[in-house]
Amino acid sequence: MNGSHRPHTALAMARDAATAVLGPDALAALGRVCDLEPDTVLDDFTTDRARAVLQDVEVLVTGWGCPPLDAAVLASAPRLRAVVHTAGSVRGHITPECWDRGIEVSSAAAANALPVAEYTVAMILLTGKHVMERAREYKATRRRDDWLGLSRGVGNYGRSVGILSASMIGRRVMELLRPYDLQLLLHDPYVSDEEAKALGVRPVGIGELFASSDVVSVHTPLLPATRGLVGRELIAAMRHEAVLINTARGAVLDQEALTEAALAGRIRAVLDVTDPEVLPPDHPLWECDHVTITPHLAGSQGNEWGRLADLAVAELGRWAAGDGFAHAVRRERLAYLA
Repeated sequence: MNGSHRPHTALAMARDAATAVLGPDALAALGRVCDLEPDTVLDDFTTDRARAVLQDVEVLVTGWGCPPLDAAVLASAPRLRAVVHTAGSVRGHITPECWDRGIEVSSAAAANALPVAEYTVAMILLTGKHVMERAREYKATRRRDDWLGLSRGVGNYGRSVGILSASMIGRRVMELLRPYDLQLLLHDPYVSDEEAKALGVRPVGIGELFASSDVVSVHTPLLPATRGLVGRELIAAMRHEAVLINTARGAVLDQEALTEAALAGRIRAVLDVTDPEVLPPDHPLWECDHVTITPHLAGSQGNEWGRLADLAVAELGRWAAGDGFAHAVRRERLAYLA
């Protein structure tokens, strides 16, 4: 693409996702860099209206709930050249036919990584002080605990934190943890010793990561090779009262083994994702005092959606100006992405 032009653009996502992520300011910003199809959100590519829009569209701004861009849809969109995704993973809607056609793809995964990393850092620090347990006890007893008699296992000074996978989110976590007095360990077979040194972490094997860390934070994408990766043996190797944090996908963990260890009081856990999601109402983890379960809230929510919209607008502006995407998704890297 030579020079700047205003590509014909349409929104393709669930209607509630469009309302949440793309407020009036974001829509106005999009309108300054493209010719945006007015009053249209495509959530079903099979309607007559969708087919009419797709005939002329050059760019789709996609989001949560976008239907798959399969061969039939692409046949209806002969001018489509790029997809700008306002969320993280593109697995749900970008098909092999998109790559075969040479459609360029951008994702807001980098923007979505930050709140997940912030959540992770917060939980690392809170669990170091045993905040959730002590707050629950304080509420029940209405009196202070014996803070001068606390175990030296409470606190964050010199605490060892193991990061499982130097994914985009894992890297943001390591970056945010640098100012703290923590020892950072990393297991990622794709990261060299030199790169680990540059990241400020000590590379270790996966067994050592679980055996040596006071907290293990899981940032591994769910792939066929990582399903059940954190199994019974690794969980059994964790230190007494160590913390397992999972903001990746529930199926990366052996949930049965995790449940047994948490119910026995051997380890603690913070789970923003489970398998299934949501857990059955009678699942024992709901009542386990050693486990905090949050409703998949670590990613962008509320005003954080504005960061996703801002990145999408910036990406579309770059593409329209002929500068390409700063956050392009590459087909050859898809097997390693969430």
